[in-house]
Amino acid sequence: MCNRENSISIVDGSIKAYTNETGQFQSVVRFECRGMEPTDFSPRTGWTATAADSGALFTDVDLQEKEWCDYDEKEDREVGIYEVKSSFKSVKG
Repeated sequence: MCNRENSISIVDGSIKAYTNETGQFQSVVRFECRGMEPTDFSPRTGWTATAADSGALFTDVDLQEKEWCDYDEKEDREVGIYEVKSSFKSVKG
């Protein structure tokens, strides 16, 4: 039997806000992967979102269902995040 340990950890200082409003993929975090390769991302809870037009801040955003919506009182309309998708790209160094 092989006694090989595998791990994935977040690279210090690599977490960045998603600011691309065009819907294109953007790097938001880097992982150090040893013996593993990620295939899917489950965003879960604890996110924050800022409304594009009013700048209203929404805390503890739950993306478990890969979508979220709320009401922006400053703009008097619904705001949301829909169809969350992820992609992994191998980067050396």
